Formats: sequence, structure tokens, C-alpha cells
Amino acid sequence: MKRISTLMLSLAAASVLSMPAVGQELAGTLKKITDTGVMKIGHRDASVPFSYLDDQQKPIGYGVDICLKIVDKVKAELKMPNLKVEFVPVTSQTRIPILMGGNIDVECGSTTNSVERQKQVDFAPTYFVTGTKIIVKKSSGIKGYDDLKGKTVVFTQGTTNERAIKAYNDEKKLGINFLPSKDHAESFLAVQTDRAAAFPMDDILLYGLKAGAKNPDEFVIVGEFLSDDPYAIMMRRDDPAFKKVVTDAVSALYKSGDINKIYTKWFESKIPPKGINLSFPMSDGLKEAVKSPNNTGVGACGKMKC
Repeated sequence: MKRISTLMLSLAAASVLSMPAVGQELAGTLKKITDTGVMKIGHRDASVPFSYLDDQQKPIGYGVDICLKIVDKVKAELKMPNLKVEFVPVTSQTRIPILMGGNIDVECGSTTNSVERQKQVDFAPTYFVTGTKIIVKKSSGIKGYDDLKGKTVVFTQGTTNERAIKAYNDEKKLGINFLPSKDHAESFLAVQTDRAAAFPMDDILLYGLKAGAKNPDEFVIVGEFLSDDPYAIMMRRDDPAFKKVVTDAVSALYKSGDINKIYTKWFESKIPPKGINLSFPMSDGLKEAVKSPNNTGVGACGKMKC
């Protein structure tokens, strides 16, 4: 009887240790989600194909699909199959304050995991790798950054691209006139209407803007990478339980190979609302990130061709 009692106690202890988050003392984001019955996702409205609006004004995209997989993981961990999802629009300028203020739980757009941002927020594993280039009108004759001397360049406020082009301008003393903009659509419009000669942004987003333009052949994307930008889903800092759930969800996509299906859907197939196809194969940098499911973005990026 004594041995049986000891065995039962051991099994009970093991059971407690193996219980999911819902059976433990919840804190941070998981407690917030449990208390409210809602998980809030920050999204962008024009970051094609990561996070944007379809013709019904519904958030869609590569980042959104991955975030919905995270929602599925949260539902399973908390045993909340009826957990509601609320999408909250954010911009380059507002995304970090809104996240830190608790008005969203994750941000699923086109956010670079940078050392500077890690001082304020935390990140899931890298899910895209890109870098800064510029889009210009083909008729402008601009072939690279040095051709921007004395010209007007528009930038989206609060982006790593803003810092990259300003640093290059200072280094080369180009005397660029900078024009701030609130979002990528407005920045590209400035180039389309000749209010700016160029718009620096992550190359993949520039390809999306170009493909969606009325006359795509009027524009070209030029320049070497000015920056390395590993994208990752953003969440609040100092919340290890929630970070584990998010990281496990993204890592599971990588380990199962399902990330390849999601990637093909958004980068190598026709996407709504206009049926454009970016025809953008997965880069070597992203392939390497996928091989390291628990990569931390910035640290991993130093070893990748970003």
C-alpha cells in the first residue's frame, strides 16, 4: 500500500508538471486574454503581402495567417476554443506604443526585429528577411543612392528605412530634402505624383506597391541593401509564458513545413484583391531562419545572408 501511495503521489506530481498554461497561475498576456475572452492582433492596412486589407476591408496577409496560427495555439493552451479575435489597425509610428499600452497582444505586420526595438518589446522567431532599397520612376534616370543628391526623398515615419537613408545621406553629404509620410501608401503616392524622386523601404514591400500600381512598368526598384531587416511578430517584453506560446506556434510551422505553404500562398501565387503575383521565391536568409525554428531574429541574422 505504501508503494502504491508513493506511486500515486509521483503520478500526481508529474501530472501537475505537465499541465498546460490554463492549469497554472496565469499572468501577463495569457491572464489578460483569459479574463477578456479576446485576443487582439495589431495589423497594417497597406503592407502587402504581410498585412493589408482586402476589398471587404478585412485584414489578410502572410503575417496575419501566421498570427492566426498563434491564436490557435493560444486557444489550445488556455482551453478556450471560442476565444474571440479582434483586429486593431496600427501604423509604423503607433505600433509600439499601442502594444506596450496593452491595446494589442501581438503585432503582425512588417516590423523589423532590431536591437533598438528589443529595448522596448520582444519578438517571435524571424519570419521574413529583407532590406532597404528605393523605388523610383524609370524615367528619372536614378540608378542608385548617389543619384539622389539634392533631390527630395519621401520616407514613412518610424521605420528602420528612415534611419538607413538618413545615415547614408549624412555619410555621403548628398543634401537630400526629406519628406515625411504617415504610411507606405502615402509615401509611394508622393513618388507617383512627382512630389518625391524616391521612396526607401524594405524591398519586398516596394515590389508589392509596384505590382499594385496602375502602371507598374513606370517604376523600378534600385540600389544595394542599405540595411538588413529580419521581420518578426512583436509582443510585450518580460512575459515569458506568452512568449513561449508564440514561439512554439511559429516554430511548429517551421518544423512541420507548413510555413512553405503559407509562403507560397502569399509570395508565389495570385493574391487579392487584384490578383497580382509577386513571384518572390524564399530567400536564402529566410530558408536559414526556418532551419533554426527558435532563432531570435537579430542574433540569427548576423549569421544569415540578410
